Amino acid sequence: MAKYKLTYFDLPGFGEPIRWLLSILGDEFEDRRLSREEWPSIKPTTPFGKVPTLEFEGQVVAQSTAICRYLGRKAMLAGDDDLEALQIDMVVDVIHDIRQALSGARYETNEEVKVKKLEELNKETLPFYFEKLDERVEKNNGYLANGKLSWGDVFFVALMGRIKEAVGYDLTEKHQNLKRLNDTVLSLPQIKKWNESHNKSV
Repeated sequence: MAKYKLTYFDLPGFGEPIRWLLSILGDEFEDRRLSREEWPSIKPTTPFGKVPTLEFEGQVVAQSTAICRYLGRKAMLAGDDDLEALQIDMVVDVIHDIRQALSGARYETNEEVKVKKLEELNKETLPFYFEKLDERVEKNNGYLANGKLSWGDVFFVALMGRIKEAVGYDLTEKHQNLKRLNDTVLSLPQIKKWNESHNKSV
């Protein structure tokens, strides 16, 4: 019987970093993928009306970052002390800042405002954040924090596919340290095996 049950849609999104971390842990898990038709009946049964959720030990928890942080601890990828954990959390929050900026521009309903937001996003916001992240990777032995692999690296690379799809180009191409980090994470045996067996591309 599977130790964990992940419920998410049949796409990478915020379910993918959880799938990857569960693969790193090596624990068997059920990967339940909802169709859009199923979602309305499932939504009221979730803790906060959202997925992903993770079910284990008789409880159901939600929120992708909280789940990834928990799994990161289980996998010994959450830092050796509180300060290292803080460094990882800081970077993950930056990833959410990027995601929010993307969403704010893409889903703006006023077309004139949307054009301005997209221009600012592509000329200022994304270059700023990715340059800062690239510098961090250079200073941290090829990783985002603490000079070693963490769940934050897995989270970042798993969501890069979503970011690439949103902006229409690969932001790591101009940031070689981030590109190497991307390659490093995708080369992890457990993640490589997962992607190959589930035909997922990032």
